[in-house]
Amino acid sequence: MYKKRRIERQQLPYFLRVFNEVNGKPIGFLGNVSADGLMLISHLPLMVGADFDLHLKIPADEGPQQNIVLRANCLWCREDVTPQHFDAGFSLQSAPPEYAQLVSALRQYFSFHSLPASA
Repeated sequence: MYKKRRIERQQLPYFLRVFNEVNGKPIGFLGNVSADGLMLISHLPLMVGADFDLHLKIPADEGPQQNIVLRANCLWCREDVTPQHFDAGFSLQSAPPEYAQLVSALRQYFSFHSLPASA
């Protein structure tokens, strides 16, 4: 068994929290993203068929955080394997260009790139 990590583990829920744009309260955190939608993990079940105004507050290494406001429709909601958590799938209705940049950045960050062969 490995005793030392090669890659430091990141606590994504801390960084990728999602808020209700209308009242500013936390609604959950990002489970995954794609160009056309996202999965949200929440402590409460979300209403299927409802439209949500979501606010992502993305931390920045330098300068102010990046704010991305999305309009999305909840397509499904089910209990997560973690007790007292729910997964909800959303289809995006409107998203700014910054959302596409976030999807691209996350895809690049979490992808595995082949290393050059050593001689």
